[in-house]
Amino acid sequence: MAQLITLLSIFLFTFSSQAFAKDETCMEVTLTGTLGGPDVYEGLAGAGTLVKFGTISNGCSDLHLQFDTGRSTVIRLAELNIHPNMIDAVFLTHLHSDHTVGLIDLAQTRWHTFAKKLDLVCSDDVEEDGPFARIMSCKQFATHIADAAFYAGEIVQRTSESEKRNKQGPQDSIKFIPVTLPLPLEPRVVWESGDVIVTAIASSHIPGNLSYRVDSPAGSVVIGGDAGNSKTAPPRDSSTSNSVELLSQGADILVHSTIHPFIGPEYGSTFPAPIFYRQSTSTDLGALAKRANVSHLMLTHLVPPIGAEKLGIHAVPGGALTEEDYVQSTLKSGFKGKIYVGQDLMTLRLPQ
Repeated sequence: MAQLITLLSIFLFTFSSQAFAKDETCMEVTLTGTLGGPDVYEGLAGAGTLVKFGTISNGCSDLHLQFDTGRSTVIRLAELNIHPNMIDAVFLTHLHSDHTVGLIDLAQTRWHTFAKKLDLVCSDDVEEDGPFARIMSCKQFATHIADAAFYAGEIVQRTSESEKRNKQGPQDSIKFIPVTLPLPLEPRVVWESGDVIVTAIASSHIPGNLSYRVDSPAGSVVIGGDAGNSKTAPPRDSSTSNSVELLSQGADILVHSTIHPFIGPEYGSTFPAPIFYRQSTSTDLGALAKRANVSHLMLTHLVPPIGAEKLGIHAVPGGALTEEDYVQSTLKSGFKGKIYVGQDLMTLRLPQ
């Protein structure tokens, strides 16, 4: 009898331990697109990062947050068996087309399938003076996201076939959540759900640029976007953003756009210097991650792409780069954490 009780106790302990483990929370970070810039190259999707949070038993799938929506975002999500309707919120770092064009597809797909409103977090209107005076407006982008379909007559045609369909079109399915600028020189909470908190900080690249951090019981990830140093030309200590460094303190993962030093003027590249200087180099990102005590550095939005002999019309000095070229240039910083050279659908899970 005593032996039976002992065996039963062992079984119950093992069963309860496994059940508890399955209910532990987890976070997954997936690169939905790793191509840098608006050009195309070998089927790579445009910039984007998916952050999932949930329990181990449900595959970290209680919450789906999409940061930037470059070209083919919905295709990459579909490869992960994630329908656009499953996305809880989209966060845009800035209004360059290689980070936003996929939102049109995502919003239209959700409209077709009667999805609930989508939270869209991005900067409020930013007005710039000078010879190139303009207003960078995420709100206007969202408001006119289906204009081509409206002018083509598609929205009216499709609403005529279903009374359930929102006659105002995809833009009425977006809940715009503006981040008012200027932000203080510290992170601000911009979105939250349960135990998951998203903070943002203003960063330098173009007007209205934001970088984000997701904190959860399972870990933390920073999405730097295309942030660079506020000083847009040498001499300067680094090409990276002080704001992103502040945001990244103690983060588990830093996901950041990356330009390789070889494409810069120092190596004889004809790639436009102003564009090069507004990005963060792989070497400097390694140094930032080291100072901020980041465990995992994911290089994405790679400029130039691995294997590309040209970046547009500009030849890559010394020929096409490899994954090892990116790794070695990052290691020059002395960073001792894990380095991941981004590939579409590369995924990290926390905790590891």
